[in-house]
Amino acid sequence: MIEVVCNDRLGKKVRVKCNTDDTIGDLKKLIAAQTGTRWNKIVLKKWFLSERCLSRRYTIFKDHVSLGDYEIHDGMNLELYYQ
Repeated sequence: MIEVVCNDRLGKKVRVKCNTDDTIGDLKKLIAAQTGTRWNKIVLKKWFLSERCLSRRYTIFKDHVSLGDYEIHDGMNLELYYQ
């Protein structure tokens, strides 16, 4: 069991406990239960520094891929956006 922290940069920070074999879609449903938002309106992103061009880029997580496949671990922070 891991804990993932999602921050929407508007003052809402959500801590969700889940398993590494859960999918991103499952994580979105857990976040939706805590925030009162519909799960299909949630977009999860992770910013990273691209070493090749030394610029900031982000990954948009797909619903059908598991947290373990994305190497999301305990205490990791994800950006929470609404579409």
